[in-house]
Amino acid sequence: MRVISLNANGIRAAARKGFFDWLKGQKADFVCIQETKAQHWQLADRHFFPVGYHCYYHDAEKKGYSGVALYTRHQPDQVTYGLGWEEFDSEGRWLRADFGELSVISLYLPSGTSKDERQQFKYRCMDHLKPQLESLARDGRDYIICGDWNIAHKEIDLKNWKANQKNSGFLPEERAWMDEVFGPVGLHDGFRLVDPGPDRYTWWSNRGRAWDNNVGWRIDYQVISDGLADRVRGADIYTDERFSDHAPLILDYAD
Repeated sequence: MRVISLNANGIRAAARKGFFDWLKGQKADFVCIQETKAQHWQLADRHFFPVGYHCYYHDAEKKGYSGVALYTRHQPDQVTYGLGWEEFDSEGRWLRADFGELSVISLYLPSGTSKDERQQFKYRCMDHLKPQLESLARDGRDYIICGDWNIAHKEIDLKNWKANQKNSGFLPEERAWMDEVFGPVGLHDGFRLVDPGPDRYTWWSNRGRAWDNNVGWRIDYQVISDGLADRVRGADIYTDERFSDHAPLILDYAD
């Protein structure tokens, strides 16, 4: 079972850069996309509804902003758009599909880099999500929560960690929250279960030569429930081509 997650930084831009051509060869069961930056009616081209997939989009109310998508080769039993929290749902940040005992979620947590108001919103999202994640971890289902969490968990997860300790995405409060998610909450960082190595990043700033020099951050995750922890068989971050300022995160699971 192959699962791919990508913050596309505009799905139309990613399409122009060859994302859907690459996707054809991946044979993924599930594809989770964040930051689609489009309304459903703007995606008339067949690229945005790949052959062989059931495709779902949860758009932000604001045009050209946020939004998540989920493609699946399997017919879902149910699809849920949002968490029932207007402030969060109006930005199109949560899309869940259920398949038997498995649920796959595309999640886009906000960034707090633009201004303090957005950092405070990020904190509210974290506070709102924690009990939701606790509930998921304990309800007996299998979960794969894919997405851009906009937090680098540990020092190994970004190149310049010393210089970023006071910056959104690596703040002590954010990292402590991730400690809770991967600790008492009971969920797991799927990538790190099989790849503990350094210099493994999923996002690079467009400033300077961050991409060329691999000065990146690992802020994209597949967060999984306990029942899947021993089923991760491989993980990769695809960097041979650039579809976005993020790279596709690919995990393979035993059926």
